[in-house]
Amino acid sequence: MAAAQVIRAILGAGGQPAVTSAKISVVLKGIDIFTLVIMLLFTVSYFYQYVFIPIAWFGKRKIPKAEKKNRFAILICGRNEECVIANCIDSLRSQKYPDGLIRIFVCADNCTDRTAAVAKEAGAIVYERRNTEQIGKGYALEYLFAQIERDYPDAFDGFIIFDADNIVDPGFTDAMNDMLEAGYIASTCYRNTKNYSGNLVSSTMGLWFLRDSRYLNFPRSVIRSGAAVSGTGFMISKAYLDRIGGWHFNLLIEDIQFTVDASLRGEKIGYCPDAITYDEQPTRFLTSWNQRLRWTRGYLQILHRYGGRLIGKMFRGSFTCFDMFMSLSPIYILCVLGQFAYGAGLILSFFSGSMDYLGVLKDIGIVLGSAYVMFYLIGLFATISEWKRIRSGAVWKILTTFAFPISMFLFVPITLCALFSKPKWKPIHHDSTVSKEDLIK
Repeated sequence: MAAAQVIRAILGAGGQPAVTSAKISVVLKGIDIFTLVIMLLFTVSYFYQYVFIPIAWFGKRKIPKAEKKNRFAILICGRNEECVIANCIDSLRSQKYPDGLIRIFVCADNCTDRTAAVAKEAGAIVYERRNTEQIGKGYALEYLFAQIERDYPDAFDGFIIFDADNIVDPGFTDAMNDMLEAGYIASTCYRNTKNYSGNLVSSTMGLWFLRDSRYLNFPRSVIRSGAAVSGTGFMISKAYLDRIGGWHFNLLIEDIQFTVDASLRGEKIGYCPDAITYDEQPTRFLTSWNQRLRWTRGYLQILHRYGGRLIGKMFRGSFTCFDMFMSLSPIYILCVLGQFAYGAGLILSFFSGSMDYLGVLKDIGIVLGSAYVMFYLIGLFATISEWKRIRSGAVWKILTTFAFPISMFLFVPITLCALFSKPKWKPIHHDSTVSKEDLIK
């Protein structure tokens, strides 16, 4: 009904246009100016990430080898992960690090399968959590930290957090020990994918995380800025957790919440390219959609809670806070606004009988084409530089670069949905049986 009323208002009585061509041209010019402003904002806001590209190619960052071996608690939170958790624990028990300095803890979070039993059989210390009110990894981590503090007080110097679907490189803990001894309060890792060749849903998202590691976190470490924790495979100093009063990050994306909180405290999270973990990306389109919807809604949550303070720190000279603010402000919101503007211009010109809609269609095509090329180049650069680390055949790697922009375009409707919905945390089903032996092969 509303759409029909709008069309009738545009057409006027008797089907005659209610507005003149001159007025329509003025409106379309206004839309052009609006979209140009959006494009300029986009360019100015994210230009620094283009500067990161040569830094990623030529930059160097050396962390000194630590003589001291610290004590680490490894934390895994999982919900119905009986298919994959044994392989994760097996890879952790194969670390090139003194056995007596590592203990593996698992929070079986509201599980209805054999996750707890499988984890115990694999050699982990297991705590079972039953709480259907506070749902999410952040709450599960808070619970697990509390149990460790109660049962193993002052037993560890640092904590390393993984997901149950991870396979961990043998040198991971040793590399994170170097980061802890170098003085970092926390450090994130190089995030690879174990099922890159599953299908285009998993490979395009796997490529996104490779790009995050090489072209965002690595340049941040080179210029001594703060890196961003990305989901899994990150280390936290116990001394830092004690200083901030423990783990209290429970929003939809607790990892980014932790990162932003540290940035506002003036701390800089490190990045360790030698600490490598392989995680499982969703292969089902709907699962990937729901996961990204949660991420995007989580960005908006954190922007609402921390945005003002980030802006304040940013204008006081903190590049890390500027970087985090740009990461929190989904660029796809700008894209949504631009598409709304173009859509309004298209409808106005088409139903008024003006031929200007052809120009609007041309502009939309140019914008989409330019965006496709931009994302293709981002994916191509990441594929070339990480070629030897990607676990798939050459043809699949090349095909993924062409599919990558389409996967990124999906963030536009996802962002639109996130603006008008309240997605809840949902567990992601993992069933990849890739083991550490498979990765070695």
